Amino acid sequence: MATQRNLLSRSLQAAKSRCRYHQSLRGISSAAAPELPPFGYEPKPYHGPLADQVLEKRKKDKEVHLHSVGASFLDIPSQDPPPAALNIVEGKMQYLFDESGKRYLDAFAGIVTVSCGHCHPDVLGAIVEQSKLLQHTTTIYLHHAIADFAEELASKMPGNLKVVYFVNSGTEANELAMLMARLYSGNLSMLALRNAYHGGSASTIGLTALNTWKYPIPQGEIHHVVNPNPYRGVFGSDANQYAEDVKDHIDHGTSGQVAGFIAETIQGVGGAVELAPGYLKLVYDIVRKAGGVCIADEVQTGFGRTGSHYWGFETQGVTPDIVTMAKGIGNGLPLGAVVTTPAIANVMAQKIQFNTFGGNPVCSAGGLAVLKVLDKEQRQKHCADVGSHLIQRLRDLQQRHDLIGDVRGRGLMVGIELVTDRKEKTPAKAETA
Repeated sequence: MATQRNLLSRSLQAAKSRCRYHQSLRGISSAAAPELPPFGYEPKPYHGPLADQVLEKRKKDKEVHLHSVGASFLDIPSQDPPPAALNIVEGKMQYLFDESGKRYLDAFAGIVTVSCGHCHPDVLGAIVEQSKLLQHTTTIYLHHAIADFAEELASKMPGNLKVVYFVNSGTEANELAMLMARLYSGNLSMLALRNAYHGGSASTIGLTALNTWKYPIPQGEIHHVVNPNPYRGVFGSDANQYAEDVKDHIDHGTSGQVAGFIAETIQGVGGAVELAPGYLKLVYDIVRKAGGVCIADEVQTGFGRTGSHYWGFETQGVTPDIVTMAKGIGNGLPLGAVVTTPAIANVMAQKIQFNTFGGNPVCSAGGLAVLKVLDKEQRQKHCADVGSHLIQRLRDLQQRHDLIGDVRGRGLMVGIELVTDRKEKTPAKAETA
């Protein structure tokens, strides 16, 4: 009887939570939500804490056990009633399930991370089998999983990009890349783009150029040049003028010699902004003449997400000196990598370069499985096919709705920008919320 009462109590709690959730959706849209296509999978019954209970542990006015994510994520302004926080408890391929078993299409891919689908059997199998044998060792010792993964990853790189360093995140990868650039060039000044995001550590916050993500701390010897944004940029799509700004900044804002230049090919956190065509080819030449190396941040654009190419930098017809990657490399595992040339890697041999968890056998086995799934299931082609369809349909909507100011991106790296005035390009903040 006690068990039955507990189950009944839990069912009532879940029903109340669902009721609050559906009430919150009424203010968002009066139209009925479209039905998702059939999916031959039933989520397991959930017996864990409900959304309200989880949220209670994260509230700022209570004893804090988990840091606040930030106002932009959980505190949605000007909505009555506010939308309920989503309590995600299970994932399967392209879908997520909440506490009530409601299914959602994950168009966000876990912040551009889930490249093979949630709980893909091949990736999951590789992780489980390796975990049964050996969960952890380091690159101090020999282990085939680390070497196999590095070899396969290097085979995906163009030119002389052959030396792989494993880390735990995109932030760490960009931190290491900046260190390499400074040691190899003998210079300090780093160039990055405005509107860029490259991480949240003390050093990579300096590379980042979005005030939402920056704290008032010393930024180091970092310079931000004009963003080559075809939609909002001061020079439109004119790559030559943006490149001229880079040269001018090197000539007048630095000693004339720089350590390196880092850029995403499509700015992710900055709003899926694709750089002006031909920009990187011009800038890479300018930077190298000033003694610097060129770094491609592929944390979000890598592994075929752009559809047309495996790496985002290939869309601009360039080969960087250093490539950083994370997110899609591990399908959700804490994994990142830096790939560079033997000449640049050689400067790291002056001291001990070591990462306790970088190249962990479980992450390496999972990462290698990801690369194999991407090839076997032709995920790059899938991104091209589905992405082109999605972009066309979004552009059809743009023709009918003045609120949509811009549709941009390629493959499944896509964004739309909402504006209240197309001519002035006034951000539609309230409408977006």
